[in-house]
Amino acid sequence: MRGHMSQILAQTDTLDASEADASLLPLVLDLDRTLVRSDLLEEMALLHLRGHPLALFDLVGWTLEGRAQLKRRLAEAVALDVEHLPVNAELIAYAEAEAGRGRQIVLATAADTLIASKVAKRFAFIDRVIASDGETNLKGPEKARVLAEMFPDGFVYAGDSHADLAVWKKAAGSVIVGASPALERAARAASPMEKVFARPPSLGAWAKAARLHQWAKNLLVFVPLVLSGHMLDPVAWWSAGLAFLALGVLASSTYMINDLWDIADDRRHWTKRNRPIASGRLRLGHTVMAVPIGLAMAFGLGALAGGAVMLVLAAYLGLTLSYSLALKRKPVLDAFVLAVLFTLRLVLGIAAVGVVASPWLLVFSMFLFASLSFAKRQTEVQRMAETGRDIGEKIAGRGYFAMDAPFILAMGVSSGMASILIMVLYLTQDALMADFYGNSVWLWAIPALLFLWLSRIWMICQRGELNDDPVAFAIKDPKSLVLCGFVGVAFVMAWVGVTV
Repeated sequence: MRGHMSQILAQTDTLDASEADASLLPLVLDLDRTLVRSDLLEEMALLHLRGHPLALFDLVGWTLEGRAQLKRRLAEAVALDVEHLPVNAELIAYAEAEAGRGRQIVLATAADTLIASKVAKRFAFIDRVIASDGETNLKGPEKARVLAEMFPDGFVYAGDSHADLAVWKKAAGSVIVGASPALERAARAASPMEKVFARPPSLGAWAKAARLHQWAKNLLVFVPLVLSGHMLDPVAWWSAGLAFLALGVLASSTYMINDLWDIADDRRHWTKRNRPIASGRLRLGHTVMAVPIGLAMAFGLGALAGGAVMLVLAAYLGLTLSYSLALKRKPVLDAFVLAVLFTLRLVLGIAAVGVVASPWLLVFSMFLFASLSFAKRQTEVQRMAETGRDIGEKIAGRGYFAMDAPFILAMGVSSGMASILIMVLYLTQDALMADFYGNSVWLWAIPALLFLWLSRIWMICQRGELNDDPVAFAIKDPKSLVLCGFVGVAFVMAWVGVTV
């Protein structure tokens, strides 16, 4: 092993420190979680598993061959998109400035040299690359030894992990990148501090990855409770509340699964590239560990609400995973599946409270949320067309082409108008005869308000002002909130029985 590394050193020129003052000692950059905001081993392992789940046996076998061999095998098996890897912009700006001063910039990483060399090509300021080679895992003490031999007059090292402490102890100076306070103190004790790049807060990243704002969609769980006349029943509220929490945790877990699966596509998307996982704010390994914990919590809460709730949660999980892994790439079917997932929220509320399912409500939900799903796809297609791409080019991670915009528009608007028609039929055939309402005439305001809201959504969509998700847009849009308020007023007046 030592002879092999000596061969690598013999092929690499050594900096003559006598030609530079102390401030121009080589700046050596780590790669994982330092120059790039991700761990390339985790990235490649995930991509390999995405190709075929049985690849897990490959990973086990390669791991038994040694860490360096695992990295080499993955580097050969996986086509990692290095051009869209999230990078540490602050560190890059610093390294570029130092290179402009005449300082030598070196990339030294435990990642395999096949991948490290590709990443280095993105950055003109990198002068040389030192990496694992399939036999030697260039990490911790081994990296420290190699760098000390290569730069006997000293070097400054930029790293992020406890494994880098061995390198900092050999270095003439240290650059800390996103380290914990404890690690920063240890690094300061190991070598003089040159620069510190603070760790970004992770709590907000976890909240964003969990899509807590999307929990607003889960308020649909309470709709069957309200429409069935159980608004004053505390037991019904308790059961629906448990179902709401269970679905929220379950949905958050599935969002993380979706983001893990779609990480490559998200990085090429104009907004999704800022998601915590795609942007590297959350580690892939930490997210993978969080998912089963979330699933266990969700089904634990569901068990408290009853067996029927557990069955609906299981159906929601199965359909969501099918959507994330495959169905989202099937045009039209993807919008249908999203409508079913929204409707399952209503079914969950029905199961939690134990009321009779309303076919009117479920059919209305299918058409309404199909319309909103098509609005989301229309926005993506329009954004793609605005970038000047060919109309025959497919959207990354989707089954639509830019030429599909007129079709999606027709499907979305017609589905929305169909939902209004279904509500009108409900009012004429069932609602006016229901004992639940004191004065059901007030309900006639709801289809009119729904028409105004859907028309606004599609008009905003066509103008290119809808930011991907119409539901998220409506939550923040003052006019949408006003219309929603009027719907609530109309329902309450119909329930109370206000007469004019």
